[in-house]
Amino acid sequence: MIGKGKSISHTKASISYGWNQEKDAEIIQSQHLAGENPREITEEFRIVQSQNPRTKKNTLSFVLSPSIEDGNRLSKQELSELAKKFIKAMGLKERQAIAFVHRDKEHTHIHLYANRIGFDGKAYKDSFIGKRSQQKAYEVAREMGLTNARDIQNQRLNQVKQIRYEIKQIHEKVIQSERPKSLDDYIKLMKEKDIKVIPSINKQNKLQGFRFEHKGQNLKGSEVHRSMSGGKLISQISDNLNKGIAQQKNPTLKLAGKAIELSTNIATALAKRFTKKIIKKSIDQGIGI
Repeated sequence: MIGKGKSISHTKASISYGWNQEKDAEIIQSQHLAGENPREITEEFRIVQSQNPRTKKNTLSFVLSPSIEDGNRLSKQELSELAKKFIKAMGLKERQAIAFVHRDKEHTHIHLYANRIGFDGKAYKDSFIGKRSQQKAYEVAREMGLTNARDIQNQRLNQVKQIRYEIKQIHEKVIQSERPKSLDDYIKLMKEKDIKVIPSINKQNKLQGFRFEHKGQNLKGSEVHRSMSGGKLISQISDNLNKGIAQQKNPTLKLAGKAIELSTNIATALAKRFTKKIIKKSIDQGIGI
């Protein structure tokens, strides 16, 4: 479940939106209120708010969004319980509040409005209310056994981590075992292993890197692993290719049968790598003497 919260000044418009029958709205929670329509509810809010005229954003607005699966199975009573628990967790039990459920979309969600001004005339502290709403929604969802946005995010992160690992393993196997001599060879070999390599071409029509598509994920080479950025990947494909590129004034590579210029970043990275190899070779030869 995801929770969002903020302070607002447009009380009547917001409550009218929550009450909107075109969105199959149902009232699932109401406290310290007697009104039967948005105008009457707004007036009850206004009477209490008049005790604290200095506070302009005097209504609290929250949106609670269970996962699609949870939203589809939760009854009106369970949604009401969810709203009550959230109100309690946020410290709003002694304030006027009303909550509606909207089922007009695939994603069932709750709109909750609470009077920021208490019966004692004091304003509810709304500092970091967005983050507090997220945290309390997380705690309520855990208590009710609902799926949490944080849990879903962790699952997705673990999934992406696994896919990154698979791409890197396959990449290393192709480089070490297949030893492709061109970009086209590399792209073909990766495709045979269900990984689509997509060259990234910038507005100047220069190659600036690669993206990798695998099992529904589309990642930049540097996101897969730092060793798979554009310059490093190209230099891995062939030392001879690397040498040839490094010596060109305007470095180019053949891609799909066409010569394509390299971005400045890639060309510079290749030149540095080539220079380091030359220096290392010279040192090794000197030591051999």
